Amino acid sequence: MNLLKLLDKMCPDTNSPEEKEMFFSRREAFRQFGDMSKKVAMAAVPLGILSALPKVAKADTESLIGVLNYALTLEHLEYRYYQMGIESGVIDSADSAIFTKIRDHELAHVNFLQEVISNVLMGTPVAEPEFDFTAGGNFMPFDDYPTFLALSQAFEDTGVRAYKGQAGNVMENDVVLTAALSIHSVEARHASMVRRLRTKKGQDDVKGWITNASIGSLPAATQPIYAGEDNVTHGGVNVVNLTGIDAGAVAEGWDEPLNKDQVLGIASLFLA
Repeated sequence: MNLLKLLDKMCPDTNSPEEKEMFFSRREAFRQFGDMSKKVAMAAVPLGILSALPKVAKADTESLIGVLNYALTLEHLEYRYYQMGIESGVIDSADSAIFTKIRDHELAHVNFLQEVISNVLMGTPVAEPEFDFTAGGNFMPFDDYPTFLALSQAFEDTGVRAYKGQAGNVMENDVVLTAALSIHSVEARHASMVRRLRTKKGQDDVKGWITNASIGSLPAATQPIYAGEDNVTHGGVNVVNLTGIDAGAVAEGWDEPLNKDQVLGIASLFLA
């Protein structure tokens, strides 16, 4: 039985006014204690669970569908690239399990975004385009493993910056924002793994960060992927002037977003 209801039953009508006043003062204390307990209990719930609770979306639905279809196009590109790489046999056998896992991650992202667009937002998911991963004959990623690795890094770095660039456009929908940020961090892990593999294969100038928008040993056509990564001003403050740290190190310390047009421009290089 509820504690307050039990207390009510313990207060007979025959009690004196003084006794009733004392009783109800105690009852109010119990009520306040109960309210405080609820607040403490809610504070103990993990943030991830709270953020997953459904909320009324304020963002325009059509705009949200557009953003997610844009993300879906990029996920289609990544999934198809790894699927074709696996089918081609270009991947070293020692690394095959890694790229199979990455392929599976990208397929899960594709399926998730299609589900949200179709059954949550009641929209139409964009169809997978036809891709030309040679970019008109400029690359041969399925004939040369170092080239395959280099483009893998380029695609994953694009994904990291693309999701970052769209965070502000989905922030009114807590569920979509949480999902997008979750995918964003996985793309970063993919990029890190590919860098490790490139280092193992002896590819030069492979870093875990981006210095002054340098593409390092990546093909020249990947330069748009790193545009703007030489920025040293954040929150209206020039960090070099503020700290005295050199520009290269400051540029490495921040990852810049890519906007939709920039990402689609990069992706268009690989559309058939």
